[in-house]
Amino acid sequence: MQPSVSAVRWVLQQARQNAMLKSQQGLQASPFSSIAGAEKVPMSKFESEEHLNDRYKAIEDRLAVVRKRLNQPLTLAEKVVYGHLDDPGHQEMKRGVSYLRLRPDRVAMQDATAQMAMLQFISSGLPKTMCPSTIHCDHLIEGTTSPQPDREGSFGGVADLKYAVKTNVEVYDFLATAGAKYGVGFWKPGSGIIHQIVLENYALPGLMMIGTDSHTPNAGGLGVCAVGVGGADAVDVMAGLPWELKAPKVIGVKLTGKMSKWTSPKDVILKVAGILTVKGGTGAIVEYFGPGVETMSCTGMATICNMGAEIGATTSMFPYNKRMYDYLVSTERGGAARLAEAFQENLKADPGATYDQTIEINLSELEPHVNGPFTPDLAHNLSAFAGDIKKSGWPSELKAALIGSCTNSSYEDMARAASIAKQALAAGIKAKVPFTISPGSEQIRATIERDGFIDIFQKIGGTVLSNSCGPCIGQWKRTDVAKGEANSIVTSFNRNFAARNDGNPATHCFVASPELVTAYAIAGDLSFNPEKDTLVGADGNEITLQPPVGDELPSKGFDSGVDTYQAPPTSTQRASLSVKVDPKSTRLQLLTPFKPWHGDDIKDAAILIKVKGKCTTDHISMAGPWLKYRGHLDNISNNMLIGAINIENGKANTVKNVLTGKEGAVPDTARYYKEQGLSWVVVGDENYGEGSSREHAALEPRHLGAAAIIVKSFARIHETNLKKQGLLPLTFADPKDYELIQPSDKLSIVGLKTFSPGLPLTVEGKRSDGSTYKFTVNHTFNENQINWFKSGSALNAMAAKFKAERK
Repeated sequence: MQPSVSAVRWVLQQARQNAMLKSQQGLQASPFSSIAGAEKVPMSKFESEEHLNDRYKAIEDRLAVVRKRLNQPLTLAEKVVYGHLDDPGHQEMKRGVSYLRLRPDRVAMQDATAQMAMLQFISSGLPKTMCPSTIHCDHLIEGTTSPQPDREGSFGGVADLKYAVKTNVEVYDFLATAGAKYGVGFWKPGSGIIHQIVLENYALPGLMMIGTDSHTPNAGGLGVCAVGVGGADAVDVMAGLPWELKAPKVIGVKLTGKMSKWTSPKDVILKVAGILTVKGGTGAIVEYFGPGVETMSCTGMATICNMGAEIGATTSMFPYNKRMYDYLVSTERGGAARLAEAFQENLKADPGATYDQTIEINLSELEPHVNGPFTPDLAHNLSAFAGDIKKSGWPSELKAALIGSCTNSSYEDMARAASIAKQALAAGIKAKVPFTISPGSEQIRATIERDGFIDIFQKIGGTVLSNSCGPCIGQWKRTDVAKGEANSIVTSFNRNFAARNDGNPATHCFVASPELVTAYAIAGDLSFNPEKDTLVGADGNEITLQPPVGDELPSKGFDSGVDTYQAPPTSTQRASLSVKVDPKSTRLQLLTPFKPWHGDDIKDAAILIKVKGKCTTDHISMAGPWLKYRGHLDNISNNMLIGAINIENGKANTVKNVLTGKEGAVPDTARYYKEQGLSWVVVGDENYGEGSSREHAALEPRHLGAAAIIVKSFARIHETNLKKQGLLPLTFADPKDYELIQPSDKLSIVGLKTFSPGLPLTVEGKRSDGSTYKFTVNHTFNENQINWFKSGSALNAMAAKFKAERK
């Protein structure tokens, strides 16, 4: 019989009392573990040989060293991060300063980014991943809401999945065989969105994971330090190397009170985004605490952590609580729940822990929010939203409403949305606009079908899409609005940059909770306020929608649905497997290592483009139809910077070739410079590279001959990705120097022969009239990262290290 939670707690309490007594008596306190004697708990039902107990013991041992060195109360973020240090005895630990070398417990990759990550891992020459890793097929499935000829006149989830499997067979086969060959678990198309699958199966309180998707922090709803990264970072961890991260600052968000009526966890992060803006969380972990935490569901906390990516945060986390315990039990991980309960001292902040910044939100006073358009930090209280629409001249008439995605597709989300739809049905009302539902996983889909929610959604006119990202990442075959036509949509997704969802830069996308989005779908107009406005039923009578209700977990338990997991074979079976890439393929391409640094300064580089304003990873490397080329670096490079606005002419994808004097597309011009042996740079504005973890936004410039990216400031993930690929991400020491540069200038970057951490570089500009200027640029490279630059990429440096060790 396994010990109960109360028994484990009693053992822990006795051990603490004994240790304290010995300390008071001047005796050496014997070490103890809060998990000593606890049942062995696997990391997941798919990884019986990996045990959570061992991870918790390692965290505890490292923290014992860290506490002795720092001698101060620790935040939850510090406990989990420092609990994964590679060398806790000697690692410098200064928030916002030190580069930490960490040992994550897990790697997760979605299919669009996994292609490049696995291609890079294959290049390393290693026979197997050294860290539990998974691949999830969720990005390559295009959603449809009207009959399509390529789907035999059908549309929606079943037709879309069938079409995706047929059209992406080459990529899926590559990922499945690469996963089998190198020991990576493979979740087939239709299984669900990576972050929902991780939450249901792999996320465990106190662990650290990295994922090749910016919304990896979703797992923070289960107390995981989950960080979005590029594929090269994933390769490091899969290869058994420490992962590098600048020690994050910690922003504390104190939650008090309790939500009611139309307010939901989504409104918490929409409020925080309005406070911190899209770059306010850069370089920081957002840690939620306070009595309000106890009032929301585990999946609600995951929603908040998921959208922390929209404020640039490294990740977001919640302390362990009863709602996490309940969710673990409900997802058949009772052993992990009991172990986390016993380990909870390490899963919350110490009394007296300090934060670099603190925000307080009273949930009892929090209004429902709607954020947008075009940026996720433009926050509106519901009570003021109609007035803001009118004042700003945004289209009030709604054209589409979409719920689901990795952000809001939990059982509770679907239940609350269905409760609104059910009221409309009772009054004989249907959705006035196209309404789509994207289940987060096969488990969610099967469960909400069993419990009648899908039937309700379909009866009001909704279309249930496949268990995938779909319109959230631009995989939406939208046919109801012409490109360039101004229109408004509302979603429960996370991002709403221009053209993000449907490729139309004139689409005004607003973000809200699933229940509020459902109400808008029924009303058909964004000026509708369900808290005070009425609808007209089929009988002509006015009705008022009552606030949403819904269980946070299914009373009948989850229905797992169709089995969609492929476990990696044994080591003996793997030895006979091979992964082949057709040299003629347009979708997959084996990598050629980038050339090492030539040993000199960068001289007279052309300016490919001087970017005006916001430049996200969607501007640098668009998704949507380009996703099919994620495994073929040369082909996908044809989308490089085609969304960025050229300050010289106010246009996208039109720059002047400084060698020919002719205007052309950005990628074509870069290719011409590369053919002529001319280095080039990009000049950009604030928070360059915000958005997705999209490694291709760094790979493409490197592939087409870039030397450096010079901007006012970077988003964290993108800056790291640029370094990993051997590029120079540099920032103006004085942001006003951005104005000095004219697009026709030539730039030299001086000081690379003495390139050192903390030592600025100099940029010398030369205008076409012969005049010159110079300014200082800063960088955040450390010694290890400088080695990446000199080697030509982090992958080159890693390969050289492995080669040297084998001699």
